[in-house]
Amino acid sequence: MMKFTKQNFGFLVGGIIIYVVDIGVDFYVAIKYFCQGQYPWGILILCFRGLSSLITQIFSYEWFKNDWEGTDTRKLKWIFLVHLFQCGIFIRYWFALKYGYQAAYKQISSGDASETDPSYLIQKQAIDAVTDINMLRVFKTFLETTPQLFVQIYTFMEHGKTNFYQYAAILMSFCGISISMVDYQISLRKSLPDKGEFRVPSKFIYLFYKLLTISSWILSISLTTLLSVRISVILLIFLWACGFAWTLKQHTTFCKSKKMEYLYRTVVGIILIFTFFNVKGRRTKVCISIYYATHIVVTLGILFVYMFWKPFIIEEMYFIIASILTIFGLVLGIIFLVVYYKHFHPTLYCKTQAYSDEVDGMAGQKDRVKTDRFQNFLMQ
Repeated sequence: MMKFTKQNFGFLVGGIIIYVVDIGVDFYVAIKYFCQGQYPWGILILCFRGLSSLITQIFSYEWFKNDWEGTDTRKLKWIFLVHLFQCGIFIRYWFALKYGYQAAYKQISSGDASETDPSYLIQKQAIDAVTDINMLRVFKTFLETTPQLFVQIYTFMEHGKTNFYQYAAILMSFCGISISMVDYQISLRKSLPDKGEFRVPSKFIYLFYKLLTISSWILSISLTTLLSVRISVILLIFLWACGFAWTLKQHTTFCKSKKMEYLYRTVVGIILIFTFFNVKGRRTKVCISIYYATHIVVTLGILFVYMFWKPFIIEEMYFIIASILTIFGLVLGIIFLVVYYKHFHPTLYCKTQAYSDEVDGMAGQKDRVKTDRFQNFLMQ
């Protein structure tokens, strides 16, 4: 078990501020679209926001219910009401701040504390609370931030009116998506004592791998949207169906109820549209190779379709820039991916972890689900 430090507590406080600001920005953007008479885009922004909030509240309440099973039912009713009014994330931040402050500022460091030691329990509570929040942030990122980014890029390329703030907003969205992935990996590995430490070089290599591959793929699909909105929607639905089918085949066991498990698989299917996740903790060399090989084929296919379907667009400056960023982003992202798994993956720092990753499958998960839901989530 890694330690929850003062630096972690500072990042947690910053995360609360960013979350509140993000809510304000969403409503500001929606109002701006309405004021400009672009009602469909404004409604879409609010729909993405509402859907993301609804799903994250459902998962958050379900986790509270599982964690507090057998406790005072009045507390659960109060928690339910808070989540009903879409404020469950603030309860989670409150618990994270409470445990995080105790772990970072009030606990005396003890090197090899046992699992029954009070300091160990406080550390675990803090880390688990932050991991829950970061997991919900991953859901929010791909249910809200990514679709909103599509809207920004599409309106940017369709209307051709640009300013510094639009460029900054798009760039910050790309960075925000990637950083949420890194934050989750950090907290996930902190919560799993049998996993290698996520060191600084690994964090940066992993960040660039995610940033470049996700950015390239979003630009590719944005170009498809500009080509034909209908084709883009069909492509996204097809990719989601493939991701959902893959999670079904993996027989994931993240949730206790079947309904929640299917909702979980639905959300993971959406995430898999944009980036690869190993949802079972197994070696996935073949799967990840097929995944990014498909990205390369589809990306090149989109660019070739433009050459024959709408060749006049090829001369547009935004298309040239988007194409260059798409190709170079994908190539560099895959290079960072290979470098990460060859030289910087945390299991390389501790050779004993390699065997653990290799054999971690259904048998291990049946025992683990009783103790820690994180064992059943995105292990890579």
